[in-house]
Amino acid sequence: MKYVNNSITIQTRTVTTKRAVLSGAVLLTAMLSVVLMMAVAPTDAYAQGVAMTGIALEETIVLELTNNADTDIVMLRIWPEPDFNLESFKTERGWTGVKNSVGVIIFTTTEPIRPSESVKFGVKTDRVVQSINWKALDRQENTLGLERLILTQMSTSGGGGGDDIVDPIDPTTNTVQPPDTQVKQIEPGITGESIFRIIPEKPNVGSPIRVTGEKFGPSEEFSVYINERQIGLFNTDEDGNFMVTVRIPDDQRADRTEFTIRDREDREKGLSIRITDIPDRTTPTDSVPLTINGIPNTVNRGDYLNIFGTGDPGSAITAIITTPTDEIINSRAAEIDSKGDWRIDEPVIIAHDSPFGLYTATITDGRESKQIRWTVESDKKILIQPTNIRFERGETISFNGTAVPNKPIDLRLEDPLGVEIGSKTIQVNNAGDVAVEFATITSIEEGTYTLIATQDGQTEFVYVGVGELPVAPVRFELDKLNYKAGDTAIITLSGKKSDIIELVIVDPSDNQKGNTTSIILQSDGRAVHSIKLDGYKTGVYTAVVNQGSTQSEKTFTVGLKTTLGEIDINTTKTIYSKGDPILILGSVDGPHALLTISMVNPAGETVKTIETFSDLNGKISDDSFRIPIDAEIGDWTIKAQGATSFHNIDIQVQGDITEGISISVKSSDLSTGNARIVDIHVTGAKDKVSMEIIAADGTVVTTLEGSITNNGKHKQPWPVPESIVPGTYKITVTDHRTSNEATFEIQ
Repeated sequence: MKYVNNSITIQTRTVTTKRAVLSGAVLLTAMLSVVLMMAVAPTDAYAQGVAMTGIALEETIVLELTNNADTDIVMLRIWPEPDFNLESFKTERGWTGVKNSVGVIIFTTTEPIRPSESVKFGVKTDRVVQSINWKALDRQENTLGLERLILTQMSTSGGGGGDDIVDPIDPTTNTVQPPDTQVKQIEPGITGESIFRIIPEKPNVGSPIRVTGEKFGPSEEFSVYINERQIGLFNTDEDGNFMVTVRIPDDQRADRTEFTIRDREDREKGLSIRITDIPDRTTPTDSVPLTINGIPNTVNRGDYLNIFGTGDPGSAITAIITTPTDEIINSRAAEIDSKGDWRIDEPVIIAHDSPFGLYTATITDGRESKQIRWTVESDKKILIQPTNIRFERGETISFNGTAVPNKPIDLRLEDPLGVEIGSKTIQVNNAGDVAVEFATITSIEEGTYTLIATQDGQTEFVYVGVGELPVAPVRFELDKLNYKAGDTAIITLSGKKSDIIELVIVDPSDNQKGNTTSIILQSDGRAVHSIKLDGYKTGVYTAVVNQGSTQSEKTFTVGLKTTLGEIDINTTKTIYSKGDPILILGSVDGPHALLTISMVNPAGETVKTIETFSDLNGKISDDSFRIPIDAEIGDWTIKAQGATSFHNIDIQVQGDITEGISISVKSSDLSTGNARIVDIHVTGAKDKVSMEIIAADGTVVTTLEGSITNNGKHKQPWPVPESIVPGTYKITVTDHRTSNEATFEIQ
């Protein structure tokens, strides 16, 4: 609060050395004073520069949020531990609070807390608590601070109640009193003897008034209200007298109104006064131009638009908002006050699923209309969506979008249980276009499938339904597997907007490390959380995420080194079908050693690469690989790589065998002179095979024969004659008992 010539100027923020401005119980005021002398370092703070301190006395908590970051704070969310509830709260002037259905109190302000400033809040709980959770956000709903705060517990002096607390702040000098002077007991703010009056007795709308009073609580804080609307805040002098100036709001209705003064325990003294209209009201001939303001040129999903403007006094406006496809998504009305100003009461929220593009707001007062346009853009680097929101089993699931140009992007599709059914790494082109497809089979589970896209350390989750509409599940990813001590681990979470996610870290001894962290998903259903790994010893850790009855976990390591010894790996079988999982077993020389495993298709393309580690006995067991549904038939390779050694093994992928024989034809990198080579792969044959290659007109181009291996496999290279006509050719394969055929192109 700032005092100028005995008139009140209310500020919505204070620097950290100023006394708090709260209206509430005597207990809260005393605690707000004490908190300035009892700064508590935040525990496991989310971001340096944003800090919360808190003190508690019985069921009352006072919090102080300090912004030493380089951006503004416009929102604070606080929520309880599971075993207690937040019953009520007090805020500094300029802040408003709302308690939602899950017990989270959301404080917002129109004037942000800028760097080097702070703000205080008072909270009442239904029982004594030791900690509270909080999260601070900027205008774009980026998280600036997030932690579980351990509260400093206070006790009353002399075993008395809250009225025995001594306020160590001198209200006249705003300084700490010497200990021997801190003996004054706070008295009730309003008694039966308290009186006040206003000058003039019949004020006008929008006019200043002088309020004088006596026999109120000395050196105490009071609030001025019109009906239930607070219009001022002041302190009495040491004798309980005051004289202040406040202003009747411009939008106050001209009528008989209750004018009250309230103390910090909500005791009040009131008068019934008549507020009259402005004598020199603007006449209809003094026209005010119709304008619309409060909308920037570019907004992001989740932004809030506070729309206001001007128009002819005494009339009204209607505002209509349309999408890029001219669909009306919002319609609001507002009255134009006597000064010619109007404002839409509630902000317009840009929904998290709003289409990108150019939006239009049209306002009209019945005589003329004005338009303003803005573009909804995304602050995300990865923007991918499915071509349909729902696919049927057996269909190919396709995605389109954009990402950072000229860089690879990893794409992984998981089923409703979180099991990977396919993964691809593609190189994004110059335009940033991304297009990817995943084949499915008719026997897959129905439900919500998740595409996990990762590029340049950023992860996005995209949901699509198979057999039903998708429902966003809780998913999370760490930015890597292994960290150095002191690194910061980045966790990206996704689910339903406003979901509260509980995060627990389990150390190598299977004990919980640190406190449980509560994370609230943002309006777009996602959140990014960081963990500072200071003090983490070398070993294997587990991140466990809980949301309701759902739990998932992922492993990460700290301080592991890439293996320098020999590597030995194998798979549980050598022949796989499309969609089969692969279990890789093996060993390295040494416990908890890192290595890289890759899967390479017959064309020599790396389909997937992961980093994994051995256990305490040097054993390897990894089940994160799966043969793609649309895999090429032929010989695949599993490669394991350490710092100085490697080990490769070959596996065979066969097609869906319906008649005993499966055929795959593809071009080869081999050549003989100027001849092109076509590789013919046969699987499932029982004995020697014979083959015919037939042109479109039925002419037999050539016949081939070959022996099969013990596992029914045959590979036949065929040099394509230079004189052959480009077109579609058929190959038939017979093993003297069954036969099959396939077609291929020669260009």
